[in-house]
Amino acid sequence: MKKIILLFTIIVVLFTTTTAQQTNTNILKVLAIGNSFSEDGIENYLYDLAKAANKQIIIGNMYIGGAPVKRHVDNAQSNKKAYAYRKINLEGQKKNTKGVSLEEALKDEDWDFISLQQASPLSGQYDVIMQSLPQLVEYVKKLAPQAKLVYHQTWAYQQDSKHKGFANYDKSQTKMYNGIVGATKKIDKSKVFTFVVPAGTAIQNARTSSVGDTYTRDGYHLELNYGRFTAACTWYEKLFGLDVRKNPWKPEKVTDVQAKIAKEAAHKAVKKPFKVSKVKL
Repeated sequence: MKKIILLFTIIVVLFTTTTAQQTNTNILKVLAIGNSFSEDGIENYLYDLAKAANKQIIIGNMYIGGAPVKRHVDNAQSNKKAYAYRKINLEGQKKNTKGVSLEEALKDEDWDFISLQQASPLSGQYDVIMQSLPQLVEYVKKLAPQAKLVYHQTWAYQQDSKHKGFANYDKSQTKMYNGIVGATKKIDKSKVFTFVVPAGTAIQNARTSSVGDTYTRDGYHLELNYGRFTAACTWYEKLFGLDVRKNPWKPEKVTDVQAKIAKEAAHKAVKKPFKVSKVKL
């Protein structure tokens, strides 16, 4: 009798372990090496959109405010514990750990996707981006060879932005957007990255709607509700390959119209990542 019980216990343990392993393979793990623009993009509503679609996701953001690619390269080379590592677990709980190195975060999970991006004042300057991006790509590939690299296309500033970096584009939103599109289009054609997340085009699409040019809270960081939601919708559709317009979830403080605009703008950006598409809402 004891042998039968022991055998049954072993079978249950083996079955449970196998099931857990199978479940874990369905978890999507994404890490951003970025700044406040990656915070705007993935830290707030992406988890909720995934949950509404019955998708499991772990989200990490290696955060340094305003950090350009060159700073990430410098930190990688010196193994500097310079980051706030913001991580959202399977239950949607966020943990912020300060004093973390890139190496530690890259080895923390078997990341499926790792996102890179340039600081916003330099986001439309391809030559500047490429001074450091290849070194960062090489470093990430070495430490996380299983991960697919994606490039986060950030957004142009609001037309009345007071950000000093706006001078790089003659304080023109159109010129800045065109610069960002030109840079990310070249990066996309290099085939180094699996895809570009066209958050910048999604925001520009949304600006053609009835909401207008109100998608930032300070001229450059995204508005906390419908602004951030628009970026999250773009990330969701690119990561999961699902039409975000069919996802029923929206933040409580976002109106039905704002949510519809956000989803439409994101969907159109995924379809045409390097060209503005009007949102007629």
